[in-house]
Amino acid sequence: MTGNFNPRRVEELEVNEAEDGLVIYDAAHDLVHHLNASSSMIFDLCDGTRDPETIAEILAEAYGLAESPRDQAFAGLEVLAERKLIHWDPHGEAD
Repeated sequence: MTGNFNPRRVEELEVNEAEDGLVIYDAAHDLVHHLNASSSMIFDLCDGTRDPETIAEILAEAYGLAESPRDQAFAGLEVLAERKLIHWDPHGEAD
């Protein structure tokens, strides 16, 4: 779900830094997820205050890209949502 919603990390996760990204333990589903550097950056940006377009713009700046990696950012967000690592907040609902 995108549109008028901002992605936010699920709070009940155990997040640990790894050499090449993050390792996330989801106790509720007894699953371990390993995120590469790009996915980790997207996950970190999911604090409920940024929409997907803004996340893509930040990725472009971080990686020195001439164009926003919009499609890749949206795909990354969808994977994180499918893995139940993020959920979607309506704009303005972030703490």
